[in-house]
Amino acid sequence: MSARKPLLSVDAATAAILDEVVVGFGETVAIEESCGRTLRTSLVSAIDQPPFVASAMDGYAVRSADLKHSETAATASLRVVGEAAAGHPFDGPLPPMSGVRIFTGGMLPEGADCVLIQEDAVRKGDVLTSSAVVEPGQWVRAAGGDFSTGQTLVEAGTILTARDILLTASAGHANCVVTQAPRVGILATGDELVAPGGSLAPGQIFSSVPAGLAALVTEFGGVPVPLGIAEDTPEALGARLAKADACDVLMTIGGASVGDHDLVHAALRQWGVDLSFWKIAMRPGKPLMYGRRRSASGVQHVIGLPGNPVSGMVCARIFVAPLLAALLGRSAGSLAPQRLPLATPRPANGPRRHYMRGQIHSSDAGRQQVRVLPRQDSSLTSVLAAANALVVTPENAPAADPGTVVDVLPLDF
Repeated sequence: MSARKPLLSVDAATAAILDEVVVGFGETVAIEESCGRTLRTSLVSAIDQPPFVASAMDGYAVRSADLKHSETAATASLRVVGEAAAGHPFDGPLPPMSGVRIFTGGMLPEGADCVLIQEDAVRKGDVLTSSAVVEPGQWVRAAGGDFSTGQTLVEAGTILTARDILLTASAGHANCVVTQAPRVGILATGDELVAPGGSLAPGQIFSSVPAGLAALVTEFGGVPVPLGIAEDTPEALGARLAKADACDVLMTIGGASVGDHDLVHAALRQWGVDLSFWKIAMRPGKPLMYGRRRSASGVQHVIGLPGNPVSGMVCARIFVAPLLAALLGRSAGSLAPQRLPLATPRPANGPRRHYMRGQIHSSDAGRQQVRVLPRQDSSLTSVLAAANALVVTPENAPAADPGTVVDVLPLDF
């Protein structure tokens, strides 16, 4: 009898999935619609911000030298010659021994080099008296003090936040080029599944994994494409797969753990998928499979996830999230494990890498640590919901006591 083929390691499976990934094309979108998208081309400022010398306070635009003509600032008197409000600058240069009433954001007139704030000014008619000496540049925002022409504001590869968008809009950019979000088909399989909201017959359960995967895909920058539930017939599977032709990634759920001749394997091969591997040395999630399909739009990545809800979601976090990051040209640094001490014991492990559900929390001393949740059965979706991390237990690892530093994969971002 021939020796059983060893299971593929998690690291080898990850490398195979990410091999030869091509970043998606760029597309131009309105800046207000770009939050959460991956910037394809760095954003560079074409202006100085502010584009002029501006007042930082309400008061009077003056020459600092004019306030020093007398021995004390309190005796300095200036003539008010006009007003400068935001968007309405004073017309002309500032005459000697004069002041211009100015408001926050208003443009300083030529010749003024500081602002006498209104708290330090006494005005009677058009006569302005200062009760303080003001230095050059005081209460003034210099032109280009925030950023300047030619300065890179946001680097390519950045996942755009509301703060990035604020900065970009302040430089006058109405649009930006982002990487097209990968379209990710999600296909559940099995006669026992009923869509949430339906009625359960004896022996049936609600199909929960597609909803969880759609949320995960959205969280990591993709666009979920729901493909429904395929019945356990070749015809039903083929009809659903035909709707996934334009997807960049296809995730099937279930039907992968029986053997080489189960319906999902056969249907994927019939559809043109070249399966690279099946079965991984991990738990939960051993019956994971992966392949590629070439279509007119390029290479389609096909990942067959286990039907078990916890297994499917764990596999998606470990394999699908890095794939989406690669397709978007993003750094996968945020997906890498953290190193945290255990707050609870961790049992010894067997030959498959174990991703145990855990909770990151702060100790009494205020330091982060992780505790392994007591129930680890892969059917328990309530335990996964309570977890915010996966405690990575290496293959054949011995038992670990509290305080041992371990690898931890965060689930919340």
